[in-house]
Amino acid sequence: MLLYLIRHGESLYNREGRIQGQTDVEMSDFGLRQADAVVQGMDSIELDAVFSSPLKRAYQTAVPLAQSKQLTIQVQQDLKEINVGAFAGLKWPEVTQRFPEHSAPWERQDMDFVIPGGESRRMLQERGVRALQEISKLPFEKVAIVAHGGLLCAALKGILQLPDQLNPFSLFNASISRLVWDGRWQVLTLNQTEHLVKAGVVNESGKGNL
Repeated sequence: MLLYLIRHGESLYNREGRIQGQTDVEMSDFGLRQADAVVQGMDSIELDAVFSSPLKRAYQTAVPLAQSKQLTIQVQQDLKEINVGAFAGLKWPEVTQRFPEHSAPWERQDMDFVIPGGESRRMLQERGVRALQEISKLPFEKVAIVAHGGLLCAALKGILQLPDQLNPFSLFNASISRLVWDGRWQVLTLNQTEHLVKAGVVNESGKGNL
């Protein structure tokens, strides 16, 4: 199976630099244009299925792609972004000011640190890996998965069995990465943005995870 991993387009919180996690934030106008660019970038690709996180920013990104392929979006709960609990809606300087004892282990990227009221990176990784494994068992050849930067990066790290201290992935809004499952996992491309450049909607401030 060939999996196209798509990070959602720019959300309103992305534009404001706020931590969103599972807060159900809508896409910005720029993000909607990025979603259209994804459609153009995948114009020649035949898909068998489109999966999406239930959160608006991912689902809104998936809609034009699914419509262009005449497919129904299959919502997968495990594709949600990390639950950032008490950090939700804040900018990072606000987190460090309000929660100094919690911001430090998060900045250290401690896999087992649980955000107050939320999840740990390890919980996110396990959920993301489970989502990809479940989809890979389905009888499709080519699928698109529209989700979130944190979820997709954590899942990739998990399936590649990278050490806890390594966090090498970061994805642009509306980027496309390609992953193959043929009895083993293989990453073909990561964080492709050519379609965004061509459409004039690439935004380097949109490189991140949450």
